[in-house]
Amino acid sequence: MSTSPSPSPSTPVPPHTLLESPTSRTIEISNWRITARTHPISAAPECDALHLSLGIPLPEMTFGSNLLTLEHIPSRWKYTWSTPAALGEVRNGEMREGDGGVKVGYADKWLQSRHVLLSFYYSLLGIAQEDRTDPSSTFVMPKTVAKPYDWTYTTTYAGHSEPWAPVDIDGHPIPDSDSDSPSLTSTTPEVSWTAADPEDSSHEIPMAQLTRQDPILFYAEIPLFEDELHDNGSSTLLVRIRVMPTCFFILSRFTLRVDNVLFRQFDTRFFHSFDSPPSSPPLIIRETSGWEAPYERVQRQLPRREDLTPLTDPSFIARALSEMPPRISQKEGAKTGWRGLGTKREVPKLALVSLLYNESES
Repeated sequence: MSTSPSPSPSTPVPPHTLLESPTSRTIEISNWRITARTHPISAAPECDALHLSLGIPLPEMTFGSNLLTLEHIPSRWKYTWSTPAALGEVRNGEMREGDGGVKVGYADKWLQSRHVLLSFYYSLLGIAQEDRTDPSSTFVMPKTVAKPYDWTYTTTYAGHSEPWAPVDIDGHPIPDSDSDSPSLTSTTPEVSWTAADPEDSSHEIPMAQLTRQDPILFYAEIPLFEDELHDNGSSTLLVRIRVMPTCFFILSRFTLRVDNVLFRQFDTRFFHSFDSPPSSPPLIIRETSGWEAPYERVQRQLPRREDLTPLTDPSFIARALSEMPPRISQKEGAKTGWRGLGTKREVPKLALVSLLYNESES
């Protein structure tokens, strides 16, 4: 029998500062500055510039100015989720092995219907079987719909490091207040990631801690894009963050539904505990997971077969995919060969993080 998480004994709330503007919210806590910026759907000039930069048609709802940034102030390490970077990882060009190319669900059905209609038509005209034309050569409708880019907007984007550049809450550049110290903007290397140690419990995301009823000091939902795939389904990327007194947790979730074909999901979980000693470099846990399954396999898990509404809910899709045997949802998938399947847990390469931290301390 499942039980609700017990309320935590009065968790002490560390000193923190909240800043807010019409489009941005920031929390400064335990050596971190975390900013969520949410704007309306991008207007035409911004979309035109982004389209020119990326070289692919943009999703119907593109939130080009939305982002989430984490800044570790002592080391000047910055990590960001942004719409241009996420769409920059969408395949631009012909699909290749591992890209997980998806066939439109109605293509085969359309072709089958042409066979039926033409057979009936030829029968009415009395045309012999050997004189009939193959409808698949008469009516041009390829079984795999050719696209010059990945029309499903599938992305395995997990955020990215970027150079430190001081900005205000709305993202406008400001002078570095610590002007006497050497600038790390040009010398800071991008922090690389290494596989987590399966024997080290500190390299796991502590779900018990996340399910405690601790107060939430900061919460934000940052949509990056959404598209209905020409009425063939849905493709969305949404980033959520919550900051508690002891940690922060981020879930970035890409969800794809192609009607009558497949479901696909790619999650990035990002966790940091504030319990790390102040003299130590920060330990981040980044876990990425990809799932995929045929449409009908997920449809079987509906609570009521006649109600298809849950198939539009990313939370239901996530639960349905994660409850399947990993052999099905994380290895076989929908047999597209998508390279995003499976789970990977990583931590920052400590040598680089230590280098950044020690430089900032000296």
